Amino acid sequence: MTIKSVLSLLGFLLLVSFVTERVAGAGECGKSSVDSQVFKLAPCAEAAQDANAVVDSSCCAQVKKLSQKPSCLCAVMLSPTAKSAGVNPEVAVTIPKRCNFADRPVGYKCGAYTLP
Repeated sequence: MTIKSVLSLLGFLLLVSFVTERVAGAGECGKSSVDSQVFKLAPCAEAAQDANAVVDSSCCAQVKKLSQKPSCLCAVMLSPTAKSAGVNPEVAVTIPKRCNFADRPVGYKCGAYTLP
């Protein structure tokens, strides 16, 4: 193998690893990480733990944004970060309904839970 072919192969491998990393980085929430989205739902903390709690309007606004992409909403509500913050997934999935969203993703499966 010549130096030129080794450098070409190395360049190709770097390109493949870069493309693979970029594709792997685009998850349920696009370019944003699920964890960064969890922190945006801080106003929902009480409503995600207690089904009888009033859902704050700032919580509803954030959930409305996330519910445009139900897979992201589910990933956030079921994430280890959310669970470690005390989120009860069974209660959390009821927030879009409790916010009275007419266009919520009704019937969408979030793991073992279904959005009502």
